[in-house]
Amino acid sequence: MRYDTIDNQLFIDTRKELTKHLKPNSIVVIHSNDVYPTNADAELTLKQYADLLYFSGADQEESILILFPDAENKRNREILFVRETNKQIAIWEGEKLTKKKASEVSGIKRIEWTKNFDKIFKNIVFEADNIYLSNNEHCRANTPVETRNDRFIKKCKKEYPLMNYERLSQITNRLRDIKHPIEINLMQKACDITEKGFRRVLKFVKPGVGEWEIEAEFIHEFTKNKSKGFAYTPIIGSGSNACVLHYITNNCIVKDGDIILMDVAAEYANWNSDMTRSIPANGKFTQRQKDVYNAVLRTMRFADSILRPGTYPAEYQNQVKAFIEKELINLGLIDPDEAKQQSASKPLVSKYFMHGTSHQIGLTVHDVSDPKAPFREGQVLTIEPGIYIPEENLGIRLENNYIIGKKRNIDLMANIPIEVDEIESLMANTI
Repeated sequence: MRYDTIDNQLFIDTRKELTKHLKPNSIVVIHSNDVYPTNADAELTLKQYADLLYFSGADQEESILILFPDAENKRNREILFVRETNKQIAIWEGEKLTKKKASEVSGIKRIEWTKNFDKIFKNIVFEADNIYLSNNEHCRANTPVETRNDRFIKKCKKEYPLMNYERLSQITNRLRDIKHPIEINLMQKACDITEKGFRRVLKFVKPGVGEWEIEAEFIHEFTKNKSKGFAYTPIIGSGSNACVLHYITNNCIVKDGDIILMDVAAEYANWNSDMTRSIPANGKFTQRQKDVYNAVLRTMRFADSILRPGTYPAEYQNQVKAFIEKELINLGLIDPDEAKQQSASKPLVSKYFMHGTSHQIGLTVHDVSDPKAPFREGQVLTIEPGIYIPEENLGIRLENNYIIGKKRNIDLMANIPIEVDEIESLMANTI
């Protein structure tokens, strides 16, 4: 395993918390993600199903978790199934989880081979009154490809039609929203690796380099520090490309005078960070670039001040929009008289700031949550305001990751340079 062993107390605690929210005499089944094919005999690397990882730590294909807290036989209360290994698999694919190792990773005593799942499940399922099944219920989920959990839902309902079925995601989305201290440590590690990547890039960037070369500097530093790589597809947009929100081609040459918007961050042990910085290609902001940059930075700090427990996401977003509107007026981008007469359904601010300010982050970059529920202490969210001015080929976004605290938030990226003077100073010896 590339990353250091995760304390299995995390998974013991998350399972214990889950059982508090289940109906009496219920059984839970969670499958791993598939390894997806590409072309010929090639496959993508596994991106584990977040709920399985959250409750077991099993970062391996063909894994299945059964939880049956009220089972009469104590051996049936927690069962982790893992793929049986052999000499041939070891030669071609490398080390897999043994039963002993799977138990150490998860804190689960009973480990079985996946090939025995159907038989064992059939022997215990009729003792239960409810079956909790898991699938992706993120509000923006797009799943055209059927997953292992999807296939099991179909199979289970066909073979056991009279059972009462429950949606596990209604519980897990709420549980995963509040981060365990061990999760926070893993996310801090991801943020620290991201910081190392950013500091490396500040020494590298100059006019004439390719956006893809900047991307390469990041991935070098990330993997050097035991990350599996990018937390998401990186955005390295210079000049007008910085105004494209999801620009991921990263194939242009950086020009003198450009601002480079870099939305790029590392993962660590499957937990994610999410950073955006905007830096001058030649190491020096123009006055206009500095004015826009500082307007975004002030908005970021204002958002931090109001991102408090009990505040509703829609209310928070509206307050941030109202703040950034004043900044846009000061920058000469919005006429104050027009602002007084604008339509509520088509606010002028949306021309220059058209996305949300914050999202949850954790095992997934856009992590699960209840978008209608108020913010809660212990959540980890991004704050990422931006101002995009296509007519000036200027886009600036800044983004850090924050733990919502009772009295104040904790910035997990507090050590990553963000002030204009700091960035210019760090770049001064590289141009």
